[in-house]
Amino acid sequence: MSTPKIIAVAGKGGVGKTSCSAVMVKLLCEAYPDKKILAIDADPAVGLSTALGVEVESTIDDIRREVVSTVENGDTKTAIELLGEAKYRIMDALVEQDGYSFIAVGRPEAAGCYCKINSYLKEVIGLLSSNFDYVVIDGEAGIEQINRRVMEKVTHLLLITDASKKGCQVIQTIKSVSDNLMMCDKVGVIANRLPDEGMADMLDTGDLPLLSAIISDNKLAEYDIKGENVFYLPDDAPIVVGCKKALKAVGVL
Repeated sequence: MSTPKIIAVAGKGGVGKTSCSAVMVKLLCEAYPDKKILAIDADPAVGLSTALGVEVESTIDDIRREVVSTVENGDTKTAIELLGEAKYRIMDALVEQDGYSFIAVGRPEAAGCYCKINSYLKEVIGLLSSNFDYVVIDGEAGIEQINRRVMEKVTHLLLITDASKKGCQVIQTIKSVSDNLMMCDKVGVIANRLPDEGMADMLDTGDLPLLSAIISDNKLAEYDIKGENVFYLPDDAPIVVGCKKALKAVGVL
Protein backbone atom coordinates (compact mmCIF):
# COMPACT_ATOMS: atom_id res chain seq x y z
CA MET A 1 0.00 0.00 0.00
CA SER A 2 1.27 3.49 -0.85
CA THR A 3 1.90 6.13 1.83
CA PRO A 4 -1.45 7.28 3.22
CA LYS A 5 -2.65 10.83 2.74
CA ILE A 6 -3.31 12.08 6.28
CA ILE A 7 -5.45 15.22 6.40
CA ALA A 8 -5.64 17.12 9.69
CA VAL A 9 -8.32 19.77 10.19
CA ALA A 10 -7.48 22.47 12.74
CA GLY A 11 -8.44 25.99 13.81
CA LYS A 12 -10.16 28.08 16.47
CA GLY A 13 -13.13 26.65 18.35
CA GLY A 14 -16.53 27.26 16.77
CA VAL A 15 -15.41 27.72 13.17
CA GLY A 16 -16.91 24.46 11.87
CA LYS A 17 -13.88 22.14 11.89
CA THR A 18 -15.96 19.09 12.69
CA SER A 19 -18.52 19.74 9.95
CA CYS A 20 -15.71 20.25 7.42
CA SER A 21 -13.96 17.06 8.60
CA ALA A 22 -17.17 15.05 8.28
CA VAL A 23 -17.88 16.41 4.81
CA MET A 24 -14.32 15.52 3.74
CA VAL A 25 -14.94 11.94 4.84
CA LYS A 26 -18.14 11.94 2.77
CA LEU A 27 -16.31 13.31 -0.30
CA LEU A 28 -13.47 10.78 -0.02
CA CYS A 29 -15.92 7.89 0.31
CA GLU A 30 -17.75 9.05 -2.82
CA ALA A 31 -14.58 9.68 -4.82
CA TYR A 32 -12.68 6.55 -3.76
CA PRO A 33 -15.12 3.69 -3.06
CA ASP A 34 -12.29 1.19 -3.56
CA LYS A 35 -9.91 2.87 -1.09
CA LYS A 36 -9.58 2.39 2.67
CA ILE A 37 -10.60 5.55 4.54
CA LEU A 38 -10.20 6.27 8.26
CA ALA A 39 -11.86 9.08 10.22
CA ILE A 40 -10.15 9.97 13.53
CA ASP A 41 -11.98 12.10 16.06
CA ALA A 42 -9.12 13.74 17.98
CA ASP A 43 -11.37 16.35 19.60
CA PRO A 44 -12.23 15.67 23.28
CA ALA A 45 -15.75 16.93 22.55
CA VAL A 46 -16.20 13.84 20.32
CA GLY A 47 -18.28 15.78 17.78
CA LEU A 48 -17.20 13.99 14.61
CA SER A 49 -19.04 10.85 15.63
CA THR A 50 -22.29 12.84 15.83
CA ALA A 51 -21.72 14.55 12.48
CA LEU A 52 -21.09 11.14 10.88
CA GLY A 53 -23.83 9.30 12.78
CA VAL A 54 -21.37 6.91 14.48
CA GLU A 55 -21.93 5.22 17.84
CA VAL A 56 -18.70 5.25 19.88
CA GLU A 57 -18.22 2.49 22.47
CA SER A 58 -14.47 2.56 23.12
CA THR A 59 -11.79 5.22 22.58
CA ILE A 60 -8.00 5.19 22.39
CA ASP A 61 -7.95 7.11 25.66
CA ASP A 62 -9.99 4.35 27.33
CA ILE A 63 -7.16 1.97 26.42
CA ARG A 64 -4.52 4.47 27.61
CA ARG A 65 -6.24 4.97 30.95
CA GLU A 66 -6.45 1.24 31.50
CA VAL A 67 -2.68 1.02 31.00
CA VAL A 68 -2.05 4.04 33.27
CA SER A 69 -4.29 2.58 35.97
CA THR A 70 -2.37 -0.70 35.85
CA VAL A 71 0.98 1.12 36.16
CA GLU A 72 -0.30 3.17 39.10
CA ASN A 73 -1.30 -0.05 40.85
CA GLY A 74 2.26 -1.33 40.48
CA ASP A 75 1.37 -4.21 38.19
CA THR A 76 4.11 -3.51 35.65
CA LYS A 77 4.05 -6.91 34.03
CA THR A 78 0.40 -6.52 33.15
CA ALA A 79 1.09 -2.98 31.93
CA ILE A 80 3.75 -4.26 29.53
CA GLU A 81 1.36 -6.92 28.31
CA LEU A 82 -1.32 -4.25 27.82
CA LEU A 83 1.08 -2.14 25.77
CA GLY A 84 1.78 -5.14 23.60
CA GLU A 85 -1.94 -5.62 23.10
CA ALA A 86 -2.63 -1.93 22.45
CA LYS A 87 -2.57 -2.26 18.69
CA TYR A 88 -5.10 -5.08 18.76
CA ARG A 89 -7.28 -3.26 21.27
CA ILE A 90 -7.27 -0.19 19.05
CA MET A 91 -8.23 -2.33 16.06
CA ASP A 92 -11.15 -3.55 18.15
CA ALA A 93 -12.10 0.08 18.91
CA LEU A 94 -12.50 0.81 15.18
CA VAL A 95 -16.11 1.29 14.13
CA GLU A 96 -16.73 0.03 10.60
CA GLN A 97 -19.11 2.21 8.61
CA ASP A 98 -20.27 2.09 5.00
CA GLY A 99 -17.17 3.12 3.06
CA TYR A 100 -14.90 4.07 5.96
CA SER A 101 -13.69 3.22 9.46
CA PHE A 102 -13.96 5.48 12.51
CA ILE A 103 -12.06 5.81 15.78
CA ALA A 104 -12.13 8.38 18.58
CA VAL A 105 -9.01 9.39 20.51
CA GLY A 106 -11.18 10.38 23.49
CA ARG A 107 -10.74 12.75 26.41
CA PRO A 108 -7.68 14.94 27.08
CA GLU A 109 -4.65 13.65 28.95
CA ALA A 110 -5.16 12.91 32.64
CA ALA A 111 -2.97 14.61 35.24
CA GLY A 112 0.51 13.16 35.60
CA CYS A 113 3.15 12.26 33.05
CA TYR A 114 2.98 8.96 31.19
CA CYS A 115 5.05 10.08 28.23
CA LYS A 116 6.28 6.63 27.23
CA ILE A 117 2.77 5.21 27.18
CA ASN A 118 1.38 8.15 25.25
CA SER A 119 4.29 8.01 22.84
CA TYR A 120 3.63 4.32 22.28
CA LEU A 121 -0.03 4.96 21.56
CA LYS A 122 0.97 7.72 19.14
CA GLU A 123 3.06 5.14 17.30
CA VAL A 124 0.11 2.76 17.30
CA ILE A 125 -1.93 5.48 15.59
CA GLY A 126 0.84 5.69 13.02
CA LEU A 127 0.68 1.94 12.50
CA LEU A 128 -3.09 2.11 12.23
CA SER A 129 -2.90 4.89 9.66
CA SER A 130 -0.54 2.80 7.55
CA ASN A 131 -3.42 0.38 6.94
CA PHE A 132 -5.45 3.09 5.19
CA ASP A 133 -5.18 5.12 1.98
CA TYR A 134 -6.80 8.28 3.36
CA VAL A 135 -7.07 9.49 6.96
CA VAL A 136 -9.07 12.53 8.11
CA ILE A 137 -8.30 13.86 11.61
CA ASP A 138 -10.70 16.26 13.31
CA GLY A 139 -8.39 18.05 15.77
CA GLU A 140 -9.25 19.89 18.95
CA ALA A 141 -9.45 23.69 19.00
CA GLY A 142 -6.22 25.69 19.12
CA ILE A 143 -2.58 24.63 18.89
CA GLU A 144 -2.13 22.22 21.81
CA GLN A 145 -2.56 19.05 19.77
CA ILE A 146 -0.16 19.83 16.95
CA ASN A 147 2.80 18.32 18.82
CA ARG A 148 0.84 15.48 20.47
CA ARG A 149 -0.18 11.99 19.44
CA VAL A 150 -1.50 11.79 15.89
CA MET A 151 -0.61 15.18 14.47
CA GLU A 152 3.08 14.71 13.69
CA LYS A 153 2.39 12.29 10.82
CA VAL A 154 0.09 14.61 8.89
CA THR A 155 0.64 15.11 5.13
CA HIS A 156 -2.08 17.76 4.57
CA LEU A 157 -2.98 20.45 7.12
CA LEU A 158 -6.27 22.24 6.41
CA LEU A 159 -6.84 25.24 8.65
CA ILE A 160 -10.40 26.45 9.17
CA THR A 161 -11.27 30.03 10.05
CA ASP A 162 -14.44 32.10 10.15
CA ALA A 163 -14.64 35.79 9.30
CA SER A 164 -13.20 36.86 12.68
CA LYS A 165 -9.76 38.37 13.21
CA LYS A 166 -9.23 35.87 16.04
CA GLY A 167 -9.92 32.96 13.70
CA CYS A 168 -7.30 34.24 11.25
CA GLN A 169 -4.79 34.80 14.04
CA VAL A 170 -5.24 31.25 15.32
CA ILE A 171 -4.62 29.61 11.94
CA GLN A 172 -1.46 31.66 11.48
CA THR A 173 -0.27 30.60 14.94
CA ILE A 174 -1.01 26.95 14.16
CA LYS A 175 0.94 27.28 10.89
CA SER A 176 3.88 28.85 12.75
CA VAL A 177 3.95 26.07 15.36
CA SER A 178 3.47 23.31 12.78
CA ASP A 179 6.41 24.58 10.71
CA ASN A 180 8.71 23.43 13.51
CA LEU A 181 6.95 20.19 14.39
CA MET A 182 5.41 18.73 11.24
CA MET A 183 6.46 17.91 7.70
CA CYS A 184 3.29 18.61 5.74
CA ASP A 185 3.14 18.29 1.96
CA LYS A 186 0.38 20.89 1.67
CA VAL A 187 -1.11 23.53 3.99
CA GLY A 188 -4.06 25.77 3.20
CA VAL A 189 -7.06 27.66 4.57
CA ILE A 190 -10.78 27.14 4.30
CA ALA A 191 -12.79 30.25 5.20
CA ASN A 192 -16.06 28.94 6.66
CA ARG A 193 -19.36 30.44 7.80
CA LEU A 194 -18.86 33.70 5.91
CA PRO A 195 -21.82 36.11 5.70
CA ASP A 196 -21.05 36.47 1.98
CA GLU A 197 -18.31 35.30 -0.40
CA GLY A 198 -17.00 38.85 -0.91
CA MET A 199 -15.77 38.82 2.68
CA ALA A 200 -13.11 36.25 1.76
CA ASP A 201 -11.06 39.03 0.12
CA MET A 202 -10.92 40.88 3.45
CA LEU A 203 -9.44 38.00 5.45
CA ASP A 204 -5.82 38.20 6.58
CA THR A 205 -4.45 34.66 6.22
CA GLY A 206 -0.82 35.77 6.13
CA ASP A 207 1.19 33.68 3.65
CA LEU A 208 -1.34 30.84 3.78
CA PRO A 209 -3.23 30.14 0.54
CA LEU A 210 -7.03 30.46 0.70
CA LEU A 211 -8.33 27.20 -0.78
CA SER A 212 -12.05 27.95 -0.64
CA ALA A 213 -14.66 30.23 0.92
CA ILE A 214 -17.90 28.80 2.31
CA ILE A 215 -20.89 30.98 3.08
CA SER A 216 -23.12 30.33 6.09
CA ASP A 217 -25.62 27.57 5.36
CA ASN A 218 -28.94 27.35 7.20
CA LYS A 219 -29.37 23.74 6.08
CA LEU A 220 -26.07 22.74 7.70
CA ALA A 221 -27.02 24.67 10.84
CA GLU A 222 -30.22 22.63 10.94
CA TYR A 223 -28.19 19.41 10.61
CA ASP A 224 -25.92 20.56 13.47
CA ILE A 225 -28.86 21.28 15.74
CA LYS A 226 -30.50 17.93 15.00
CA GLY A 227 -27.21 16.00 15.08
CA GLU A 228 -27.88 14.56 11.63
CA ASN A 229 -25.38 12.69 9.46
CA VAL A 230 -23.66 15.05 6.97
CA PHE A 231 -23.61 12.22 4.42
CA TYR A 232 -27.17 13.25 3.61
CA LEU A 233 -26.23 16.85 2.75
CA PRO A 234 -26.95 17.64 -0.93
CA ASP A 235 -24.00 17.94 -3.34
CA ASP A 236 -24.76 21.62 -3.91
CA ALA A 237 -24.62 22.50 -0.19
CA PRO A 238 -22.05 25.32 0.27
CA ILE A 239 -19.89 23.27 2.69
CA VAL A 240 -19.82 20.28 0.31
CA VAL A 241 -18.86 22.47 -2.66
CA GLY A 242 -16.27 24.36 -0.59
CA CYS A 243 -14.62 21.28 0.92
CA LYS A 244 -14.47 19.61 -2.48
CA LYS A 245 -12.75 22.69 -3.92
CA ALA A 246 -10.23 22.70 -1.05
CA LEU A 247 -9.42 18.99 -1.37
CA LYS A 248 -8.89 19.42 -5.11
CA ALA A 249 -6.63 22.42 -4.49
CA VAL A 250 -4.28 20.34 -2.29
CA GLY A 251 -4.35 17.35 -4.63
CA VAL A 252 -6.38 14.99 -2.45
CA LEU A 253 -9.31 14.76 -4.90
